[in-house]
Amino acid sequence: MSLEKISEGVLKGNVNLVLEEVELLVEKGEEPLKIINEGLMVGMNTVGEKFKKGEMFVPEVLMSAKAMKSGIELVKPLINDEDMPSIGTVVIGTVKGDLHDIGKNLVGMMMESSGFKVINIGVDASPDKFVEAVKENNATILAMSAMLTTTMTQMKKVVEAIKEAGLKDNVKIMIGGAPVTEKFAEEIEADLYTVDASSAAEKGKKLIA
Repeated sequence: MSLEKISEGVLKGNVNLVLEEVELLVEKGEEPLKIINEGLMVGMNTVGEKFKKGEMFVPEVLMSAKAMKSGIELVKPLINDEDMPSIGTVVIGTVKGDLHDIGKNLVGMMMESSGFKVINIGVDASPDKFVEAVKENNATILAMSAMLTTTMTQMKKVVEAIKEAGLKDNVKIMIGGAPVTEKFAEEIEADLYTVDASSAAEKGKKLIA
């Protein structure tokens, strides 16, 4: 029964081990935020590092993220919403006409484990849907994904809609996906292009620092 075992459970993607250890620590009276910050998050940060080095792959990362989330769900009712650690709010989605979601979900999970509150608006999201979610959640970052060259143009439409809504100065725009490039990000006036999920979380932090 320890924070190290919780980290280990997250690293192994072992949901049962995480739930068991979290329950034991809660019963023992451990602070919920300590369980999150020094147990669950530590494990997920290690996952991020291993993923970046090519020592872990997407299916394993998804299992680890599931284990981390199960632990967070268990302690969440014990914490006031305002006390939940958050360094900013990210609205994330796949653009209109595109139904790919594994990469986008992975980015969302990595950002969540880095301390962001993540609002996932799903796939096939229209510019209006992005604008609405940014407004409603007072988002600090808007992250969008496109996996098809034919849907990349939607990213430009989202940036334009954000400008028209007068939100461009309040929110940083991140883009990613297989056909997306640094040059394209500059062309559509996005603030950041990232090549993979672990660098998205890392660079996202620097974007709002």
